[in-house]
Amino acid sequence: MERERVREFIKKEVSDWDDDEAVATARFKAFSGQRSDWEPKYQFWKNLILNVARHLRLVIVQPHDIRNIWFNRGGLTPLCLDEVLLEMYREGELVRMGDLEDPTTSGTLSLLLRKVRKNLALIRASPIPSLPSLLQDHLVLNTLLKERAVEVVKQLCESHWTCSCIVTMKKFQDICGGPNEASAVLSHLSETGKARYLSIHKKGFLEGIKFSLSPAPVSITSNLDYDVLHLVTTTERLQQQLDVIDRRCEMSRKSAIASLSSGNKKVALRHVRELKLATQSREKCTSLLNRVEEVLNVIANAESTKKVSEAIQIGAQAIKENRVNLDEVEFCLLELEESIESQKQVDKALESIPSSNDIEDEDIEEEFKKLELEVGGGKLQVLNPKTRVDSPTAQVEVSVESLSDALSNVKLTDNTTRESAIGNRMVSMRENKSKDLEFEAA
Repeated sequence: MERERVREFIKKEVSDWDDDEAVATARFKAFSGQRSDWEPKYQFWKNLILNVARHLRLVIVQPHDIRNIWFNRGGLTPLCLDEVLLEMYREGELVRMGDLEDPTTSGTLSLLLRKVRKNLALIRASPIPSLPSLLQDHLVLNTLLKERAVEVVKQLCESHWTCSCIVTMKKFQDICGGPNEASAVLSHLSETGKARYLSIHKKGFLEGIKFSLSPAPVSITSNLDYDVLHLVTTTERLQQQLDVIDRRCEMSRKSAIASLSSGNKKVALRHVRELKLATQSREKCTSLLNRVEEVLNVIANAESTKKVSEAIQIGAQAIKENRVNLDEVEFCLLELEESIESQKQVDKALESIPSSNDIEDEDIEEEFKKLELEVGGGKLQVLNPKTRVDSPTAQVEVSVESLSDALSNVKLTDNTTRESAIGNRMVSMRENKSKDLEFEAA
């Protein structure tokens, strides 16, 4: 199945994959000469490997699959593929699973020591593993790993409105697509400071990840984080229990209906009794789930309130350092509020103006009839929509001044009056504020 998917994708990606035999044979040859001679061929295979893996939603690949499944062309495999993988490893595009940092088995200090060792190894140019050992290992595509990490954080941002969140390890693995992918993504996010591993022994071993959903790095763990992890784990377990109860209710209901249809009332009554017990259990489970979610919401709101309080304190400190008068701050806030209110009124006025595309010919005729009644001594002939403009019968016997006066009174008076009132109100309020300030200064 995977072979067919890859084959169809390669045909779309490389138009001459099966057509030009000479070009295909040249691509499958081994590298020879200097780097400048085989650089185009290397870039071709490198980009094709990345595109196929991206199409299959893979982050971790096996060299055996790449050689024998992906690019097997009539029993022939590219002779240069081993050299391509080795060169990708030299460039850092491929990383062995064993070379990735594992935050689940190391503390903060060990992670720092491993980073120092890694940097020293880069400076000293650590030896590249042999080709056979590299081809037998699971390899991580670094570019696709970074893309998957961005997708994971984006998905968590869509389901959480706070600047950080905590999810269980099981949910994190489901988002990443498996435990191996989750381990690779967690290693990358931990290195970049966007995630932190959590574990606690509380009525069992609980694992979770704390993520930073803002540009700032993830904060250090606290006792509250472990309590939140316990609550989140409880929520998932209650939801799983609800799913089991729902399936049980559905089975009992179907069995009761089947028993009634066959005339076996005794068995049907037993299934109805089971359905009743399952419904009661579901109500209790739902009540517990709602209570746990309420506690999580209270914690999230408290965290947001704390952030707002810290921002207010920073603002107050800045006001004190810059020696800004409170009256000036209040005046700026009032001006800002007036500007926002006036902008809202202008937007509302613009929305109330009808679009010219929504006006039909019948509405235009009715409007001209109203104008004809409003114009006192003038005479106005209503134009027929079917009549051409250049026709001599389409003449309007009305003075230009009376028509312009009448048009100015149609649906534009209210908006103009409102806008002028808004402008006068803003000017008067600013003048009053300036007078008050001058009076206080005197």
